[in-house]
Amino acid sequence: MSTVDVPAREGFAYWRDLICATFVRLTAEPVGDRHFHGRIENVPCGAVDLSTVVADPQNVRRTRSLIGRDTEEYLLASVLLDGCASVEQDGRVAVLRAGAMAFYDSTRPYSLHSVEPSSQLVVQVPKRELSIRDTSGLTARALGGGTPGVVVSKFLTSLRDATKEDAAQTAVLVPHAIGLLSAAASFAASAEPGACAADALARQRVSDFLHRNFADPGLDASAVAHACNLSRRSLYRTLGAEGVAAQLRRIRIERAKEMLVHATGKPIGSLAAACGFGSESGFHRAFREATGQTPGEYRRACREVGTRRK
Repeated sequence: MSTVDVPAREGFAYWRDLICATFVRLTAEPVGDRHFHGRIENVPCGAVDLSTVVADPQNVRRTRSLIGRDTEEYLLASVLLDGCASVEQDGRVAVLRAGAMAFYDSTRPYSLHSVEPSSQLVVQVPKRELSIRDTSGLTARALGGGTPGVVVSKFLTSLRDATKEDAAQTAVLVPHAIGLLSAAASFAASAEPGACAADALARQRVSDFLHRNFADPGLDASAVAHACNLSRRSLYRTLGAEGVAAQLRRIRIERAKEMLVHATGKPIGSLAAACGFGSESGFHRAFREATGQTPGEYRRACREVGTRRK
């Protein structure tokens, strides 16, 4: 959804209607006298709406009169991807730079400001889906480097990208997304997160660590627990039945599948080492158990599919 095909004189009026239809009722004004350009890509993911907003400078406001015309109550979060923007609500102003996020509540007036072109991921979830009832202490607080906001922001942008590819596959991640949002909201309010939110945050922290370090063949539960500031008992409770070894093996197999397709000249033994397997035989065994094929068979099958498509 974009202003690109709208006549310049009608562009911002169209944009105003667009943001109201995508989010909640809002009023907006452009900043400066340049022709305004804006684009929204909305990706529904169960109860969570993920919208990428790329726009020229603007001021957006949610007023009391507009609030009274909506029936659903939402908690929203802006994750800034590029540029600079601010969120103002409940007497506070959060200035956001790339990677930071801030919450705002649709049931009270708020303002969003940008003085330069920016892009952001706007996350919208009905308040009834969250365990947090009083949001007055968590809005308009910037969650940037050194806070759970960074972990949650990365997950949400990854969830958006994965949902665009296969919405059915990512539907199972919606409760995880809500748990992470609850954890970030609790941190913003300087409150102790509930058990579900704390577990969601710990689970994502572990997942991030495993994705960064899967190539280390010596990686084990003790190293993961230490790096993520968890006890071994807490680590296993967080990961549930899958456990560290199974999750690590799944990540390694997925990476190996990518490399088998794209690094076609790489020997199987070298590929096994690059994916963190201690031996080529161990890699063959794990890959066959996971896919029903040897690495060589998988590579040949993918090559044949690619040839047929050409």
